[in-house]
Amino acid sequence: MRWIDNHCHLSDGEAADAEIAAARAAGVEALIDVGTDTARSHQTIKNAQRYAGTVWATVGVHPHDATEGVEGIADLMGEAGVVAVGECGLDYHYDNSPRQTQRDVFAQHIGLAHKHNLPLVIHTREAWDDTFAILDSEGMPEHTVFHCFTGGPAEAEAGLARGGWLSISGIVTFKNASELRDAVALTPVDKLMVETDAPYLAPVPKRGAKNEPANLPLVGAQVAATLGIETESFAHIAWETTHKFYRLPDRDE
Repeated sequence: MRWIDNHCHLSDGEAADAEIAAARAAGVEALIDVGTDTARSHQTIKNAQRYAGTVWATVGVHPHDATEGVEGIADLMGEAGVVAVGECGLDYHYDNSPRQTQRDVFAQHIGLAHKHNLPLVIHTREAWDDTFAILDSEGMPEHTVFHCFTGGPAEAEAGLARGGWLSISGIVTFKNASELRDAVALTPVDKLMVETDAPYLAPVPKRGAKNEPANLPLVGAQVAATLGIETESFAHIAWETTHKFYRLPDRDE
C-alpha cells in the first residue's frame, strides 16, 4: 500500500528529513505541506522544492492569523511546488482574529484560488453557516476540500452538495467521534482524502503524542473500516483521489 498525507505541517531542515524518512518507511510516499501564514508558506515552498516529487506546498493564511492579510502570499501562487491555496477559512472557537477580518480574508483566498485556478484548502471550526455562506457568495472553487473535517452528516452533505471533498484526520479514531464516522460512512469513497495534520491530532493508539506523517496508515485503516472496505482498496482510491484533486503527476508515469 502507498499513501499520500493530504495535509501536514512538516518541520524544517534535518527534522523534516527524519519525518519524511519515517513516512516513507510506513508507506506514505507523498505529502502536502500546508501553509498557515506568510513565513510558513515560504517554508512549505522550500520543502516542496527540496523534496521535489515527494512533497508539495500550499500557501495560505490560517484564520488565527487573518489580521496578517493575504498580501504576503499573493505572489507565491506560481512558485514551483505550489498546488493549492490555504489553509484558510473561519475559526470561531478561538477567535484569534476578529470574525469580520476572518470572513474578509477567507473571501480573498477564494478569489486567489479562482484567479490562479488552484484548489482551495478550508479550515472551519464552529463556523459552518458562515463558511457555506461565503463559499456560496464568492463561488466555490471546482476543487475545494474541507480539511480535518469534524462535522456530522448534515455538514458532510452540505459540503458534498456543493461539490467539495472531505479530508479526514486522526480524530476519526477517537472514541467520541461517532458523528464524524457517521459522516464518513455516507460520503462517496472518491470524495474522501486522509491526513495527519501533523504535528497535531495523533490518532489512536498514538493519541497525546506528537503526530507525524508516518501515522497516516492508522487514519486510513479507520476510514476503510468505517466504509466497510479493505484498507488496501481505500489506500489505492485515496491515492488516486488526492493526485487528481491537486493535479499531481502520476508517480507511475
